Amino acid sequence: MFGEMRSALAIPKDVDILDHVYSLPADEQEEAQEKVRDIERTAMKTQKPQAGLTDLMNYLDHRGIRKGICTRNFDMPVNHLIDTFMQGHLFEPIITREFRPPKPDPAGILHIAEQWSLDDGGKSLIMVGDSIDDMTAGYLAGAATVLLVNEVNAHLAEHEHTDLCIKRLDDLIEVLEEGFVSQIGQAEENPDTRAQAEKALKQ
Repeated sequence: MFGEMRSALAIPKDVDILDHVYSLPADEQEEAQEKVRDIERTAMKTQKPQAGLTDLMNYLDHRGIRKGICTRNFDMPVNHLIDTFMQGHLFEPIITREFRPPKPDPAGILHIAEQWSLDDGGKSLIMVGDSIDDMTAGYLAGAATVLLVNEVNAHLAEHEHTDLCIKRLDDLIEVLEEGFVSQIGQAEENPDTRAQAEKALKQ
């Protein structure tokens, strides 16, 4: 999908899509945004839930754990995901592309912390995602970071902004039950995230 966006905008792989859009003259930004939104609408039609999504949502609700969303997508595919696969589950706030600055800036995550009246910034939060933008935004906000690892992003397991790797979303249930700190140890000096990634991919 991101390759399609870059092709539609005629930008190379090393150029951030949103940075490019916001760098355009004001009268060209909406056209560029619409090209991106059109690709997202098409991808939305074949959208599938991540493995373990339902079980994790039910667990979080049962434990009374609040959930927010911080994404670089626009609101339509986010609402489609919630309405199709997570009906009845509350996400508040939902940070989409309209919020600036976007990830990897930590502003969106810090905004969630502020809305939840947390007085430690993002230090009480866990950021779960599958991209370097997710890991970096979480890290810079002071949150613990969990990489939903796959064969494409496994290299991020060794990144300094990644605390822990899981293969399925419901793998996070055991982590939360047993204690996040005791498992990845922000107290540990060198958590072996590469080994965690390799283990997850073999499961």
